Amino acid sequence: MVGAGQLARMTYQASIPLGVRFRVLADSAADSAAQVCPDVQVGDYHNVADLLRFAAGCDVVTFDHEHVPGEHLAALEAAGVPLAPGPAALRFTQDKLAMRKELTRLGVPCPRFAAVADVADVTRFAADGAGWPVVLKAVSGGYDGRGVWVCDDLFAAEEVLAHGIALLAEEYVPFQRELAAVVARSAHRQGAAYPVVETVQRDGVCHEVLAPAPGLAAAVAEDAQRLALGVAEALGVTGLLAVELFEAGGRVLVNELAMRPHNSGHWTIEGARTSQFEQHLRAVLDLPLGAPQPAAAQTVMVNVFGAQDPDLYSRYVHVMAADPGVKVHMYGKAVRPGRKIGHVTVTGSGAGEENVLALRDRALRAASYLATGKERGE
Repeated sequence: MVGAGQLARMTYQASIPLGVRFRVLADSAADSAAQVCPDVQVGDYHNVADLLRFAAGCDVVTFDHEHVPGEHLAALEAAGVPLAPGPAALRFTQDKLAMRKELTRLGVPCPRFAAVADVADVTRFAADGAGWPVVLKAVSGGYDGRGVWVCDDLFAAEEVLAHGIALLAEEYVPFQRELAAVVARSAHRQGAAYPVVETVQRDGVCHEVLAPAPGLAAAVAEDAQRLALGVAEALGVTGLLAVELFEAGGRVLVNELAMRPHNSGHWTIEGARTSQFEQHLRAVLDLPLGAPQPAAAQTVMVNVFGAQDPDLYSRYVHVMAADPGVKVHMYGKAVRPGRKIGHVTVTGSGAGEENVLALRDRALRAASYLATGKERGE
């Protein structure tokens, strides 16, 4: 796996019971996965020679991020390195404009969009029916809320355009909530779809995942799963595909794509028969896919973010004693304010609104105490 962040760390954990030898290409020995994985190569994914050395002897190379340059992916493929997913598929996670064009060509529902280069382009886009506010997105490089700007007027758009980066404009969608559909597809075209989840975002960053999405109509959930499986097939994805969605007016629109394990699927470690990390390994190795069905009626995952106090590990005793049912996952990352350093998961046997609220409260309490040493609201 190219990249040694928390996604690689959790994928390595899933590889152990499968007996899969797992190697990571890390930026440094301090990276999250490099701390626990015995087969680590330190190198630069921007350097094609480092990538080729890393890939030597691997049955398949996969990724925990989308940032390997496209020309390097092509060079690996030309050298006979099996990549999963391949460069043709990964292009649509690296280039948001190409993704929007291809999904539109396939008839997949998306927000209205246009490439923009100057104020006149943005003005024309808003006047042609999109209206204000206008969402401006970096064509490449953005994630976790970075590279996305909601512009209420032309003055705000001018500030973004001044960055001098390639942009596209999208209509602002007045959605009810954000959803995610995580699916897997193997090289033999076997597919598996996890329950559609609700993601609770703040400032473009995922904070909570509710699985399955509470109160989501069965027809809408099935449409989202079918859409995600169709996109995986059409784009030739091998491995996991996470489709981030807007629920708006009884239908779903595609917001973003990720072709790897994804934050919206962390709940599957405790909450599904097969975790997304094991499923990704099965898919890229072309093994039969595992059962994606939930193992509990309701699961809530809450991310843990760094605060001012770095000594969060000393708070394990309180969190585990206060609620033994909470599962804590820490990523071994240095604590910095706002940095995603772990997550907690709580499962429950009831799926009604009161049960979901109770599970959320438990998970949020644990995450808050780990991060700050305080209960929520203190």
